Amino acid sequence: MQIHWTLKKFSELTPYEVYHVLQLRNEVFVVEQACVFQDADDKDQESSHLLGLRDEKLVAYTRIVPAGVIYNEASIGRVVTSPSVRGSGAGKLLMAQSIESLYSVCGIVPIKIGAQLYLRNFYQSFGFVQISETYLEDGIPHIHMLKNVAS
Repeated sequence: MQIHWTLKKFSELTPYEVYHVLQLRNEVFVVEQACVFQDADDKDQESSHLLGLRDEKLVAYTRIVPAGVIYNEASIGRVVTSPSVRGSGAGKLLMAQSIESLYSVCGIVPIKIGAQLYLRNFYQSFGFVQISETYLEDGIPHIHMLKNVAS
């Protein structure tokens, strides 16, 4: 799978890029997962944004959040792939690129995520370990996970 990766601060995103990011996040998180939540949470402005394009179409995305914005640790959030690339390995490429991008922006630091419970094994394959009990976020079971510097 050939994906072109771009990492930008919020202020560097074009209006079209912001539109496509919100479109993909809404397609998956709101429509596909039938979850009504406030996606525009005032964290995007302080974050960097990893965009994965295939044939000039946004197919993968994450938000790289510095320490102190959501958690004490840096974080990767809004992890999403387009249904058009599911099963192709795009999710694994996205997560590997997200970790590398976070390290380039924030340094080699621990990474904390709020993961949907069903993705626990996926994130464990990248060195994340579960550090909380299951909790509900917007009606979906989640867990906190942490990737230490050495993992």
